[in-house]
Amino acid sequence: MHRPAQRDQRELRDDQFGRTATVTPKRLHRALAALAAVPVLLLVGVGCSSDSGSDSGSAGSADNAAKDTDTTGAGETVSASPTVQAAAYQKIPEPCAALTTKTLKELVPKGVKSGKEGSSNDTSTRGSCSWTSLTNNGVKGSQFRWLNVSLLRFESNATRGSGDELAQAYYETQVDDAQSVSGAKNVSSEPVAGTGDDATSVRYDLKKKEGAFRQQTVVVRVENVVVTLDYNGAGLAGEKTPSAESLSKAAVKAVKEAVAKVSSTNGDAATSAPSNSPSSPASSSAKPSASPSKSASASPSSSATKKN
Repeated sequence: MHRPAQRDQRELRDDQFGRTATVTPKRLHRALAALAAVPVLLLVGVGCSSDSGSDSGSAGSADNAAKDTDTTGAGETVSASPTVQAAAYQKIPEPCAALTTKTLKELVPKGVKSGKEGSSNDTSTRGSCSWTSLTNNGVKGSQFRWLNVSLLRFESNATRGSGDELAQAYYETQVDDAQSVSGAKNVSSEPVAGTGDDATSVRYDLKKKEGAFRQQTVVVRVENVVVTLDYNGAGLAGEKTPSAESLSKAAVKAVKEAVAKVSSTNGDAATSAPSNSPSSPASSSAKPSASPSKSASASPSSSATKKN
């Protein structure tokens, strides 16, 4: 028994017009085939979107990594500890042994053994020694001489600067002090060749109650050490005042010897390695309690004056 053809057809309702549409098996097959293709297109679209996002994410990650690297690199540069050149000389000679006996006989003939070492809280960075000589010529009067050698060493400091720079600043201060002594007359100064890195000789006359004194101050910087030599002379009780030229010549000769002693004490070995650690407070801020040049115009002692 055959079913009517109309029963083999399926009825579909159109939502918009409210009428029944008749779909044959052939039309139904085409519709199903079209619907089957839709998920494939959707999968392709999803795949493309996923790849695009992946590429973008990778590029973003690379950019962030580069930024992180740059930031880290910059951080390391900024936080790097500052370094300064290490000081060339690590010690100074014993002040009273800075000059030879021969030189002392020329400058302080009656005071070779009178060397008196100054006080120091750190003998590796500062020291001084002074000698006094009084040659009694009887009725002709006397010749007075006073000699002082001062040595000051600076260590490199990561905050304040290298030893050479600190020594240079102190050297300039010493020269200025020697040129501005109260009551000094006929002040003159000149560079000294053949010794140290910087050297200046300052001379002046100073009138005191004991007589007319002639003062010589020679300041030399050699690397991170400053050597200051003060030498003065006077003719007492009618004796002639020594010439400035003779005193200056003797002072320059003596200071060159003291500078050479600094080098030999350190074995002439200059260290060039950088330093990034601050030096000890004593050496980094080293400065004598009194500037030698300001106290250079020493007067004969009371006992020495009585001999005249």
